[in-house]
Amino acid sequence: MSAESQEKAHDATRAASEATELMEVLWGRGRELATAPVSASQLKVLFILDGEDGVNLRTITDRLGSTPPSVSRLCDRLEAVGFVHRTSSPNSRRELRVWLTESGRSFMRDLRARRERELHTVIARMPPRKRAMLLEGLAAFQESASRVDGDTGEAEHERRGFRTA
Repeated sequence: MSAESQEKAHDATRAASEATELMEVLWGRGRELATAPVSASQLKVLFILDGEDGVNLRTITDRLGSTPPSVSRLCDRLEAVGFVHRTSSPNSRRELRVWLTESGRSFMRDLRARRERELHTVIARMPPRKRAMLLEGLAAFQESASRVDGDTGEAEHERRGFRTA
């Protein structure tokens, strides 16, 4: 990679980082407006379950890079507010599976809708050409990020409802 190319990559990285911070602020507004606010860690658990319901605690622990006791406490709190429930695995009584409840699904739908409204307000102000460039850039980012994880990411994008074309 040439020095000029490295500098442009660095500039793009800085711009993406700043945009991510702004998105976190916008998304935080959506979470603050929630009727049952959850912590950032609890929200990560909800996102995992929203993508793949009925996973075991070990899977959640691995995806969060956390410890089993911490994940168990997160699930305790989410169960207390009615967002998840745990059941024994049909394969092993020692293994617990975690499921979103209808309240948890409803919370996630509402959260996503609030976040999308916040983002739409910002994106709608952009000129059409810049919106098209943003879409193209985000599609390229998703593709590149999925390659870092060692897969094509297509199944993940489809499961999450991302549109890259």
